Amino acid sequence: MPQVSRPRRFVARRSPIHGNGVFAASVIARGEHIIEYKGKLMSHAEADALYGDGGETGHTFLFTLNDDYIIDANQQGNSARWINHSCAPNCRAVVEESASGDPRRDRVMIEAIRRIRPGEELTYDYGIVLEVPHTARLKKLWACRCGSAKCTGTMLKAKQ
Repeated sequence: MPQVSRPRRFVARRSPIHGNGVFAASVIARGEHIIEYKGKLMSHAEADALYGDGGETGHTFLFTLNDDYIIDANQQGNSARWINHSCAPNCRAVVEESASGDPRRDRVMIEAIRRIRPGEELTYDYGIVLEVPHTARLKKLWACRCGSAKCTGTMLKAKQ
């Protein structure tokens, strides 16, 4: 039986927002799962030991999966790690809990929140919350470069 090839849905390349980005190669429908955010699964303590509290770099491929685990896309990561932040995103990150209840099997899917045209850069709101005070220096370090009219100037979110 011949293999049927699907058209590419996205491509990673240089971004006008920041570094690399991911761009739609074909129309992506609202609600469509685009890609799973993949990387090495580690505990919060392991991530802290490896990277510190994360507040001082202004750049990370760490994604909080749940209370127990973090996904580190620096290791074993895929193209999802190149999706940039925006204050007016066209995607969102959805944590899907495992049906078995095993937090190690939870996963993160990037989903379109509106129809995305070919050539558009895929973005989502990172929603970064740091446990340290959000000083002017940290806000500058975590500066947003999305260029949206709704831009807040920082990727940091207030602690809840």
